[in-house]
Amino acid sequence: MITTGVDIGSLASKAVVLDTGTMTVIGSAVIPSGPRPAATAERVLRLALSDADADADTVAATVATGYGRESLPFADATVTEITCAARGAHLIDGATRTVVDIGGQDSKAIRVDERGFPLDFALNDRCAAGTGRFLEVMAGALETDVTDLERLALEAEAPAAITRTCTVFAESEIIGLLADGALPSAVAAGLCRAVALRTAALVRQIGVRPPVMLVGGVGMNRAIASELERAVDSPLITPEQPQLVVATGAAVVAADRISERSDRGSVREGS
Repeated sequence: MITTGVDIGSLASKAVVLDTGTMTVIGSAVIPSGPRPAATAERVLRLALSDADADADTVAATVATGYGRESLPFADATVTEITCAARGAHLIDGATRTVVDIGGQDSKAIRVDERGFPLDFALNDRCAAGTGRFLEVMAGALETDVTDLERLALEAEAPAAITRTCTVFAESEIIGLLADGALPSAVAAGLCRAVALRTAALVRQIGVRPPVMLVGGVGMNRAIASELERAVDSPLITPEQPQLVVATGAAVVAADRISERSDRGSVREGS
């Protein structure tokens, strides 16, 4: 039996196909999010099923999460990213007790219990600072793209001091630093440090309990991961595909619901 999880984010949409017998991911896909969440979700799910060599008719349940989760008519249920991040992280490493999710438009720090369920969380959703959208704007100011920020940052001998965290003011600060002769690599390193420090402050609101896992698309940036590890003073677990963890968690929640229905059926049959 298979279940699927679809995570419609503000920048990227992800889908995962989960084999519930082995609780392993057998297919996945990531595409840019478009203006029509339902159409994007159908496309990314179709790609994930193709990757798994599976047919839509074999899907036992689909759970949607993310920014556009309410727009998916084919989903059997919708669940918050907080729960899905916790469940997905736990599947990858059951020892995880803190999850840091840096997404396209918000950041989250989640404390997780031994079963993979959220105990507490802190959320930055009022400002784009420290998110994927923030990094996109800053990359534009550096006349590069967000995928190149990591390379630039890792080339720097020392990071430039970025004192502003508001997207508008930080962009002006970067332009000023470059005009004063700062190297793009130093500015990129300073941006990565600023994102890490802001995220670390969010984590400290709930208390740093290791092991800590970094998920979300920004988790692919090794410069940010390294700075965050220092800022929270704890080793970080970074999955091979951190951007898929929330979608994976959605598929796990779908499997949980199938199991619960089976258990209720067994109780009724035995009564």
